[in-house]
Amino acid sequence: MTDNIAAGTPMSDTVSPVDGYVGDPAVRAEWDSRYADRQQLWSGRPNGALVAETAGLTPGRVLDVGCGEGADAVWLARNGWDVTAVEVSGVALERAAGHARDAGLAVRWVHAALTEAMLPPASFDLVSAQYPALLRTPDAAAERALLAAVAPGGVLLLVHHAGMDTQHTNDSGFDPADYVWPSMVTALLDDDWEVEVDEQRPRVAPEGGAGAHHTDDLVLRARRLR
Repeated sequence: MTDNIAAGTPMSDTVSPVDGYVGDPAVRAEWDSRYADRQQLWSGRPNGALVAETAGLTPGRVLDVGCGEGADAVWLARNGWDVTAVEVSGVALERAAGHARDAGLAVRWVHAALTEAMLPPASFDLVSAQYPALLRTPDAAAERALLAAVAPGGVLLLVHHAGMDTQHTNDSGFDPADYVWPSMVTALLDDDWEVEVDEQRPRVAPEGGAGAHHTDDLVLRARRLR
């Protein structure tokens, strides 16, 4: 649990209950183990698609989904956004909170699965999900949670690694059928949404960190009209 949540400061007004993580304990344990295996898992720099796609946006309230070690959240806060960041790994959140403190920036840290985070509906001007590991369910709970968080006039930015959705189950147990991909979110968009970007493009990748071997992105940017 991070300082903001544990202390019960005003920064915790939109977070899950202060007594701990909210979500599947097995998912938390899996990601805690991944982060604990390395002193730093990611590059520490913001994702290229996020930087490119927010260049013309007026800073407002942003939800960073699966914030990891906090590079995107810190970058957004530094650029004037009011940031709420949600993550299942407590190990990652501790690192993220430390980076924000070192930079003198305020971020709301939410230790929860997206579908359990009890976020205020329709209240974020930007919902950013950069390569999220969102588990797929029959009721499309994660996809609907992404859409529900976006305020009227706001933007959903979902970026994923191209080609992963068509891979076969591998020896590590990764099965693409278990996860949410941009096409699944696009399928739920109705007349209340305008798709501004839906394409595959070369990835602008920060140097270093896990995932650097991926070369192309799937980028979905959709604006909620009402």
